[in-house]
Amino acid sequence: MSEKKILILGSGLVAKPCVEYLLRNEKNKLTIACRTLSTAESLASNHPRASAISLDVASPKLDSHVASHDLVISLVPFIHHQNVVEAGIRGKTHVVTTSYVSPAMRELESEVKAAGITVLNEVGLDPGIDHLYAIRIIDEVHSQGGKIKEFHSYAGGLPDPECSNNPLRFKFSWSPRGSLLAQLNPASYLQNGQIVNVSREDLMKQAKPYYVMDGYSFLAYPNRNSVPFREFYRIPEAETVVRGSLRYEGNPAFVAALTKLELLDTQPLTWLERDADGLMLREVFGRAVGAAGTDEETLTTRIDEICEFPDITERNRIIDGLRWIGLFSDKPATLRGNLLDTLCAELERLMSYQPDERDLVMLQHKFIVEHSTWNSCP
Repeated sequence: MSEKKILILGSGLVAKPCVEYLLRNEKNKLTIACRTLSTAESLASNHPRASAISLDVASPKLDSHVASHDLVISLVPFIHHQNVVEAGIRGKTHVVTTSYVSPAMRELESEVKAAGITVLNEVGLDPGIDHLYAIRIIDEVHSQGGKIKEFHSYAGGLPDPECSNNPLRFKFSWSPRGSLLAQLNPASYLQNGQIVNVSREDLMKQAKPYYVMDGYSFLAYPNRNSVPFREFYRIPEAETVVRGSLRYEGNPAFVAALTKLELLDTQPLTWLERDADGLMLREVFGRAVGAAGTDEETLTTRIDEICEFPDITERNRIIDGLRWIGLFSDKPATLRGNLLDTLCAELERLMSYQPDERDLVMLQHKFIVEHSTWNSCP
């Protein structure tokens, strides 16, 4: 039986189930690579066909490791995928990612073909499974002479409602950093033949109630750039094309507040470097928002100056949530170089799934179809 050598880059929340799944096939031999060797070793432990190495994807050593494998699965942040694909081209090694195809990645298509390798992106729920369901319906409609006039697609990976027991009504099944940054992307979509652009600052304000089924209180907002999907899905007749994300009610407003308070800022700050003098969370928060002091009264006064709350109930909900995170407390902060990652250090602890908790995925496509003799579509 021919052995398949697979290199997994990254050791975040998605890596563990990926490793477990691949090892079900006895011909797969895995190398798990992470900057921190001990983290990779924890994933490889107790698996005789898995080994661990320390590797930074920005290192020149990436090429040799990629070339010595049949396949690379890149689970590192999307900004590194271009480097991984370029290494795959040089080493003639296939590459798989779960991320969107960026313009930089698309520019590599001719080199990928010349190298004779397969680069498979968008292998997830959204993007991924959503494409398969969309194309199936679109092709069925077209085959029966119909036209897609509107396409609406919304998806979310969320905790089961009974497990959404925190102010953000969310828990992390993948990178906390990536989850939050995904809610800060500018968005564009097609509505009634016109392109609508939404800035990152206004994205969470665009979240609107969206009914999928009884028992769920979803809010929906546009996700990245939906406009090219009229071409990708081969529906030039469509006047409206929207792809978006689902969150539970309360989440977008809380993320909007975190954004206004600069807590999702990724700019490196020397005072937040890991080897900086220890700071309490309230001190980090006070400095982030430019408060005159770090006692709770002063901090809440500053919050009121920065944020625009629709009513006192919403104000109290947001402030209670910030208190729940610990931002008014004397708890030592885990400094990670910038405000977003320092915040994520707290959220990782507070918003991880517990052993008996359940998550869910919700995906819904809606089509407005024009037809004359077309009858039905499964």
